[in-house]
Amino acid sequence: MVRLGFVIGVVAVIGVLLSGLASWRAHEQELTIDRIALSRAIDVHASLVQERLIERELLARVASGLFRSPSSVRANMLHPLRASIYAFKTDFVIAGWVACLQPSEVSEASAALASAAFPNPQIRNFDDTPRDLHSLERPIDVLMDVVPQNPETAAFPGRSLDQHPILGPMLARALQTRTSVVSDPINLLRPDGPIGLVIATPVFQEGSDTAAGFITFSYQLASLMLTNDELSLFSVVLKDPRNPASELIADDSGNVTSRLRRSTDPVPLVVRTVTFGGRDWSLGYYPKTNAALRAQKLAVVVAAIGLALTSIICGLFGYVVYNNLRLSREIQVRISFERRLTAVIDELNHRVKNILAVIQSIVTRTLRHGSDIEVARELLIGRIHAMSNVVSLLSESQWQGVKLRGLFEARAIPHADRIAVNGPDITVSARAAQSLSLLFFELASHSDEGLSLVGKHPHIVVHWGIEDEGSETMFRFRWEEFNTSAATRREDSDFGIILLDRVAPEALGGVSKRYFTEASYVYELAAPMETVVDMAERDRTTQISAPIQPKA
Repeated sequence: MVRLGFVIGVVAVIGVLLSGLASWRAHEQELTIDRIALSRAIDVHASLVQERLIERELLARVASGLFRSPSSVRANMLHPLRASIYAFKTDFVIAGWVACLQPSEVSEASAALASAAFPNPQIRNFDDTPRDLHSLERPIDVLMDVVPQNPETAAFPGRSLDQHPILGPMLARALQTRTSVVSDPINLLRPDGPIGLVIATPVFQEGSDTAAGFITFSYQLASLMLTNDELSLFSVVLKDPRNPASELIADDSGNVTSRLRRSTDPVPLVVRTVTFGGRDWSLGYYPKTNAALRAQKLAVVVAAIGLALTSIICGLFGYVVYNNLRLSREIQVRISFERRLTAVIDELNHRVKNILAVIQSIVTRTLRHGSDIEVARELLIGRIHAMSNVVSLLSESQWQGVKLRGLFEARAIPHADRIAVNGPDITVSARAAQSLSLLFFELASHSDEGLSLVGKHPHIVVHWGIEDEGSETMFRFRWEEFNTSAATRREDSDFGIILLDRVAPEALGGVSKRYFTEASYVYELAAPMETVVDMAERDRTTQISAPIQPKA
């Protein structure tokens, strides 16, 4: 009995020790996993918020860049830009045109508002109170147009904003810095309206340093903070720049309220800084669950199970081994997932930056100095549509590449039904697809314009092939437009020349040439197949999209 008791005691001691060890391991591992998951979720959220803010700041800059020689005293200035503004699909509340009016232009501006059928065309204060216009000695900032126009927003044009306590300093700062500036938090639409931000970008008269006005966009704060995810691991607040002791927080319905922090209140677990409108904004993150308490509960459960199984030593060892193995595999899977998520985010950031850089180059080259705004607008929309089409095709193939014939669809280039296509159905890489899509659009758009001058329908033959040249396989592409000549064909634009002669060949690592024959215009491109197909890019995308397998 003594020996049995001794054995039982030894088994009990071993069981207690092993149970305590298992509970401690479970506690530490669960706490570590929760911390890693929360930290990664916060980093991803802050990155998404920053990208969202960059998109909205880019919209303001692009909208201001579409203006050419604006007239300060005109109403409905945003009418030609409505389609372009909504094409960005940002969730702005109001877009506005704020004109810088000289004292001598006030009466003319009031008449312009009246002719545009706005309900209150009188120039007045920001709060709709009358303003003394006879004693003006300097320019004033007057809201002349809004998008969208509805019964509530149509009453805003005619208000002067230079004396507004928040918007006035913002406009002055934007004029001084000559760049986009964002306001302090402000109630939108009405004094008790939703809290949001207003970003303003100055527009200068062409060839002059005199500001014609500002393009403004207002956004609800909740949408900028991305706070409506009920399943997130944290709640996010925005530090109020006007009061360091105050925080702006949104509920699950998207309603933003301000609260004062007391000295006894918990501090945010993590603070991240994002940049918007030339200012730094601090986001504070509070965890929704108590990770330590949950880890303690898990540890208690593990200890109870260990103590209950001390009488069965084999089962105890089996449980400990199985539990450790299960927890280890979960950690491996989660760590692999975090690494995969980081790789996907880095790849996405790289591709988004490349696309934004291409779009910025398209906008800059298309809307060059002295260009016809109507022609430039059509070319800009067509080029961006060509980029959008190839991105859609790449998304459908999970960025594994695009069939070359798919780039000749009617939705990608104009008058595709007039083009005879001949060549093997190869799949080009994502990078090559973007360059070739813009190349085909540029060739097709100038072909149609040039041949229409002589009343002939364009007849275009496109051929590509693959040739072995020693140790290297070459891709050769040929575009030939018949019934055209240098005298009848419209010259390529500056953007088109750069794209045809430099950008597309360099992107594919090849060479190009264009010339006229006696009856046609020819463009030829030759590039190595390894850059056109780019198996390294396809392998990298395949690895990212492959399912995660735990290590044995």
